[in-house]
Amino acid sequence: MEKSTAPRKPSAASADVAVPPGGVTSELSEKQRRHLRGLAHALKPVIRLGGAGMTDAVIKETARALHDHELIKVKGPGGDRDARDALFSDLAQRTGSALVQRIGNVAVLYRPRADLPRIVIPDA
Repeated sequence: MEKSTAPRKPSAASADVAVPPGGVTSELSEKQRRHLRGLAHALKPVIRLGGAGMTDAVIKETARALHDHELIKVKGPGGDRDARDALFSDLAQRTGSALVQRIGNVAVLYRPRADLPRIVIPDA
């Protein structure tokens, strides 16, 4: 079966992700980032990016995990650091979340729930 090279239409996964105007919290202060890093320390990665990279299913599952938990860890593939950093940044942008931290193959993403935020972060 041949793969189509035609540009894809935005998927249903993109429609399910509610991205607030202007992004989420890309403007986190260092104090807020430090607080979120402390909360994320004990977390295990809930999303693992495999050889297929970032698919619509990965984006949809990441958005669901952010809705359920607000703060998650994502484990990326080993290899090229620049490609991995770009992958994490793109995932954060496409899910409307903030990239709190990246250490090695693991990134921490944060997106507060619009209806009922569970994590209270300090003021900037």
